[in-house]
Parts: sequence; C-alpha cells; structure tokens
Amino acid sequence: MKRVVLVRTQGPRNVGSVMRAVANFGPVEFVLVAPQKRSMLVHPDFTMMAHGVEKIRERIRVVPTLAEALADTTYSVAFTGRPRDGRQRVDWRERVPEYRGWCDDDGQMVALVFGSEADGLSGEETDACKELAFLPTSAEHQSLNLATAVSIVLFTLYTGDAVHKRERGPRMASERQQSFLREHLKAVFGEKVALSLAAKQDIEESIDRIFTRVPLESRDARAWHMMMRALGSKLSPRDFGIGGPPRDLRRNDAQQRYGELDDSPEAPASAD
Repeated sequence: MKRVVLVRTQGPRNVGSVMRAVANFGPVEFVLVAPQKRSMLVHPDFTMMAHGVEKIRERIRVVPTLAEALADTTYSVAFTGRPRDGRQRVDWRERVPEYRGWCDDDGQMVALVFGSEADGLSGEETDACKELAFLPTSAEHQSLNLATAVSIVLFTLYTGDAVHKRERGPRMASERQQSFLREHLKAVFGEKVALSLAAKQDIEESIDRIFTRVPLESRDARAWHMMMRALGSKLSPRDFGIGGPPRDLRRNDAQQRYGELDDSPEAPASAD
C-alpha cells in the first residue's frame, strides 16, 4: 500500500490535482500535513482541479505533524530537489522496481512525502524519512510543479489494470482488395493519363511500388475507386479475373463495380 503525504502545502489547485492523480493511480491514501490554507478543501480551485473524483474531501486526512502522518508506515521516501548535507539522494528511476514491490504488498505502507511549493521539505522533515530521492530533469529547467511530481511518482508505481476501452483500429484492405485497386488504377491511368508506352510502363510500375508497400485502409481503397468511376471507369474485379468470397458475390452490381460498401460490422470490408 502507499500513501501520499503533502507537507505544508500552499496551493489548493495542487491539492486538487494530486487528488486526481491519487484517483488515477490508486489505491492510494492521501494525507495533508499542516496545510497553509484553512479553506484548502473547500476552496473553488481545489474543487475545480479534483473535478470528477467522488467523495474528494472524505478521501483526504489532515494531520498537524509529519510524525503523525508517518506513524503507521513501514517505509518512507522524501522527494527533494535540493542536496542535503550528510545524506545522499537517490535517482528515483533506480528505486522504482523495489518500491513497486513494497507498494503492492498489503503488509506494507509506504509514504511518499512531498514538501511545500515555496521551500520544499525542511531538514527536520527529511530526517524523519528513511530515504531521500529526486526526480531527474533536464538542465534547462530543474524545478517541477508539486502536482506534476506526485503524478509522475504515482504513475511509475502503478501496476494496476488500465480501464480504458480498447480502441477500434482502422479496417485494413485485404490482399484481394489491394490487388483489384492496383489493377483498376493501372487500367484507368494507363489508358487516360499515359501519353506513350514508356509513360504507361512508368505509371504501372509506380502504382505497383506504392500500393504494394503502403498499408491501405478499406476506406482509402474505396476513395480511389470513386476517382476511377469519376473518370468513367465501370471495371469490376471480375474484369481482372479477381474473384471474391460468396458474400461479396451476393452484393449488388454497383457495390461490386465501384467499391461503395457499407462500413457496418455486418458487411465484410471490400473494395469492389
């Protein structure tokens, strides 16, 4: 198990944003230590940034001291952007695998401690934690927003299942559809565009190179067939000796000739 601890936090927007991250990458307990605004959890900015999270105020515990926030934890790591005399900070990336194991253990409670936006954690506060860590950044800008830092840490520790639905990918053209398209393009462009036999050969070779190598969606194949139709073509797969499965053969003539097919799941993809 894990617990996010924010010490002397000043900004309700940061607290609201952290609440969102806690909900995104939970289960996580959330504790505020001596927040600097008494109205923190009723502030409009907090409510706005935590929008969509249910029972937000019930999920946050407020305590007066860091000692109370750490009392029942089995391990604690303080995140600090400043070097500390006498204590070595570790690169968080190197510690993530071990912390993941602890956080996934129901018998452990790991505290992830973050300081104030203004001055971070004090020496006394870092001394209360078992380990110090930092999030490496580029030299261009070395200061991380509090909510951003917490979100990064929680994301790296998250081992739960993603709940986003699998997105439906594009419907790709079958080899038969691609074959018909290549032959249709070569027949029309070879007759209506090429001005010589050499030009016709160049066009046909170019069509073969392009439409053999590039992944092709069914809707793109249909678009090209519609262009061929606009140029006066009435060719169908049968004109090139290209057959199709029985369901394709039951379609009406316009569909077979021009590739104007239904995109619904009941109709198999076809370019003819």
